[in-house]
Amino acid sequence: MMAHRIVTTSFASVYPHYVAKAERKGRSRAEVDEVICWLTGHSQRTLDAVLATDTDFQTFFAEAPRMNPARSLITGVVCGVRVETVADPTMREIRYLDKLIDELAKGKAMERILRSA
Repeated sequence: MMAHRIVTTSFASVYPHYVAKAERKGRSRAEVDEVICWLTGHSQRTLDAVLATDTDFQTFFAEAPRMNPARSLITGVVCGVRVETVADPTMREIRYLDKLIDELAKGKAMERILRSA
């Protein structure tokens, strides 16, 4: 099966769209970064370093310092696709991130987005 085009797309080229979506709804870039760091285990410094490169999504997730084990608690539908049923591991990680950004843009509390107790 052929991989989806997003898998080979530069993470840095999509990142501004995540920020713009959040900012249109009154959220901040710092909150987008917090969500990404929670999901991937990146620090702000390492996230900034990735954003300065042409790292594609597949590499971004494959080289993430520590994918958050609580990401399996992310459920729901993004673009008509139920995230928890996506078979391809990289696409599932991308859908998890999409879902988190959607929740941020919808105004959910950060504690709920980050699946905190």
